[in-house]
Amino acid sequence: MSRLRITLEQRPWVWSFFGAVLLWLATLAVAGPEAAFNIGLSAFSFGALMVLVGLGQMLVVTTGPGNIDLSIPSTIALAGALGLRTMGGEDGGILLGLLVTLGVGVGIGLANYLLIRLLQIPPIIATMSSSFILQSLAIHVGQGLKITPPQLLASFATGWLLHLPQLAWLVLAVALGLAWILGRTLFGRFLSAVGQNARAAWLAGIGVERIRCLCYILCAVFAALCALLIAGFSGGASLDMGNEYLLMSVAVVVIGGTSVTGGRPSVAGIWGAALFLYFTNTLLNVVGLSAGERSVLSGLIIIAVIVCSGRRRQYR
Repeated sequence: MSRLRITLEQRPWVWSFFGAVLLWLATLAVAGPEAAFNIGLSAFSFGALMVLVGLGQMLVVTTGPGNIDLSIPSTIALAGALGLRTMGGEDGGILLGLLVTLGVGVGIGLANYLLIRLLQIPPIIATMSSSFILQSLAIHVGQGLKITPPQLLASFATGWLLHLPQLAWLVLAVALGLAWILGRTLFGRFLSAVGQNARAAWLAGIGVERIRCLCYILCAVFAALCALLIAGFSGGASLDMGNEYLLMSVAVVVIGGTSVTGGRPSVAGIWGAALFLYFTNTLLNVVGLSAGERSVLSGLIIIAVIVCSGRRRQYR
């Protein structure tokens, strides 16, 4: 029993998977085997998009208390609009559009970091302020219209491989790569050191600000990549396609076991939390609750999972 408790304390992400399985079983009981099976497959598509933005937010949160990126929805809107406009609906423009999209992500991440570093603005204020600018630019670029993606991008985003969505395979590869980097490279060790005690890391010779800058850039790049996948999956880029990913990106980080005080990321937990949130919303829809009732119950369920995880955080 004590070993199990120690294991759960060392791997808090287990709770997110446990909650996701329970909710899927509840869906199975309410909707039946066929519907539950289809919902489970759909979870890998929608969950993959949550995971991608969650991974970026996780990196920022891991850099230490107070670090968060609230510009993710606007980044998705602007990157998607610019990327798809560059592609022009043609398969031949996908590579150039991808480069533009990733370049937009790098620029936004760097701008967010410079606002925080040079102007000494708290991250929550800096990224929220930049989101207004980005949204205005997205409105100008998109002109309020839904921009159609190239057929090849749409086919990839909605395609299947080995009975699972191709989106899920792509994001799984990204997650595994990031998990390896965080666990096996100097960057991962430096990031944990910065998040746990930035001053001690600086005294040890670690480039604290370089680590933070890179994390903000990666967060925006992941959001920009997500923009193309969302556009391909939904049939086009629109100004509001990133709105639901603001609170979602924070929720998957917290539920997934990443320490909000910094220094302890949890890549596996991001997947578990994404599936948990998707099954929560789907189950509440299946039972026919109103939007308000779904919001209240979703909040209560999320709180319950966090409490059951047994993690007592001390905010510095």
